[in-house]
Amino acid sequence: MMRLYKSSLVTLAHAKIVLSIFLLIIFCSDAFAQNTGFKVIPKEISEISGLYVANSNLIYVHNDSGDTSRFFAMDAKGNLISTIYFKGDVSNKHLGVTDCEDIAAGPGPVKNQNYIYLGDIGDNSSNRPYITVYRFLEPGKLSNKRQIKSEAVHLKYPNGAQDAETLMIDPISKELIIVSKRQDTVGMFSASIAFKDGDTITMKKEGNLFLPGKGMWKYVVSGDISRDGRQIILKTYTNVYYWLRNGRESISQTLHRPPTKLPYILEPQGEAVGFTPDGKFYYSISEGKNAAIYRYNIPVIPAKTLK
Repeated sequence: MMRLYKSSLVTLAHAKIVLSIFLLIIFCSDAFAQNTGFKVIPKEISEISGLYVANSNLIYVHNDSGDTSRFFAMDAKGNLISTIYFKGDVSNKHLGVTDCEDIAAGPGPVKNQNYIYLGDIGDNSSNRPYITVYRFLEPGKLSNKRQIKSEAVHLKYPNGAQDAETLMIDPISKELIIVSKRQDTVGMFSASIAFKDGDTITMKKEGNLFLPGKGMWKYVVSGDISRDGRQIILKTYTNVYYWLRNGRESISQTLHRPPTKLPYILEPQGEAVGFTPDGKFYYSISEGKNAAIYRYNIPVIPAKTLK
């Protein structure tokens, strides 16, 4: 995230992001009236950084740095349904996590079961010895507060520590995909989801990705792969980019083709994006108190834009 109590320079950078995007929102047209926004009421989730839309139509979300080892389930109107706690990293005695930045879902160790993956992958200073992804069997019944069993895999980059805010699960290759955030050309990294609890794995670099724009506006802050593995979206602070996969090609092959920009209303600090289970819509939510939940149609993409 861009909140930075860590240094005055980062605080200033964050302020510039919020102010600039706010000004852009004021002058933005109403071309995307298909979107519906609801207020996110619960104060517990005012720092949303990732979202996953379940088959039950619940939206699983989480806060980024500063929160404890927990995430949340809410409905599409922003009503908080459940706060879900898990055992985090015992080396982080106070919070259990460092900086959770994205959440995704997909297959796991038990066939025909759906799993939630929570990425404690943020590293503003690029100095963490490893990052951690937690895995949970998606709960069937939820209560106001619930403790859930977790597995964890510790991940290292092959080329040194990176800051990242994007975690995706590829149901075709059975891999988790992490996209770095800050570089002019970001990196794509993968690791198998066939890990055991407590494993430490060095990820494989799948390639690089260049997106248009300059500076912080092109930071990659979230992404998702549809349930069938055919659609991929990546979000920057100002755009949502879309790719349609050809067959069983790798994610890096897909992302090397020019993307299509999807409809998107600029948010104050939008860092969460995710497909609906049927892949026909996507949701976006910003950080901040009383943020809105937006749902967008995914338009039919002309074949010529997918070459």
